[in-house]
Amino acid sequence: MDGTIIDTEPYWMEAEGELIAAYGGRWSHNDALLLVGQGLWHSARVLQSRGVALTEDEIIESLTETVLDRIRRGGLPWRPGARELLLDLRSAGIPTALVTMSIGRLARIVDEIIDFDAFDQVVAGDDVLHSKPHPAAYLRAMELLKVTPSDCVAIEDSPPGVASATAAGAATIGVPLNVPLPEDGSFTVWPTLVGRTVSDLSDVLALAKAGVSR
Repeated sequence: MDGTIIDTEPYWMEAEGELIAAYGGRWSHNDALLLVGQGLWHSARVLQSRGVALTEDEIIESLTETVLDRIRRGGLPWRPGARELLLDLRSAGIPTALVTMSIGRLARIVDEIIDFDAFDQVVAGDDVLHSKPHPAAYLRAMELLKVTPSDCVAIEDSPPGVASATAAGAATIGVPLNVPLPEDGSFTVWPTLVGRTVSDLSDVLALAKAGVSR
C-alpha cells in the first residue's frame, strides 16, 4: 500500500519525526528511510530506542492517526499508474489483495476511500504474526484468494516487500520509490506503473514460470 499504490511514505516520515521531536529527540530523513517497508511493531521499537516513552501499541496508534489525518485532509496520493492498473485488473475480473504492514484499520479505510471496488481481500500487519520480509502476509492473501503462489503477481516498492513476496512464491515486480531495491535477479524491476496493463503482468508471470526476470 504505502509507497506502491499510494505515496504515503512522506506522511509516515512526518509522523515519526513529530513524535520523536515531542520527546526531545531528533529524526533525520536517513533515519526514516530505514523504516520503509518494515512492520509497525519494528518501527515502534526503533522509536522507543530514540526516546519515545510510549508502548509499542501507543506509538502505532499515534502514527496511524497522523497518517489518517493527512489522508482525510488531502485524499489518496496515488502513485503514477497505480489506479489505472487496478482498474484494468478489475475490468478483467482478476482477483486482487492489498498486502500491507500498516494496521488493518488504516488499510481498510484506504480501501473504502478508493472510488471503485479495488480489492477482494485486505491483509494488514496486525493480521499476521510475522512482518515483511517474512512471507506470512502474502501467504495469507493467497489463502484468502484461494490461489496458488505460482499464479500470483505481487507489486512492491521496498526491499522488505520484494523479499516477502518472492519468499511467498509470487512473481514479483519492484517499483522503487524511496529506497533502492537489491539487484539480485529474483524479481522484475519497473521504473513506474504508468502505462502498465494486465497484459504486462501476464508477461511477467509467464517469465517467472519460465525462471526468467526482467
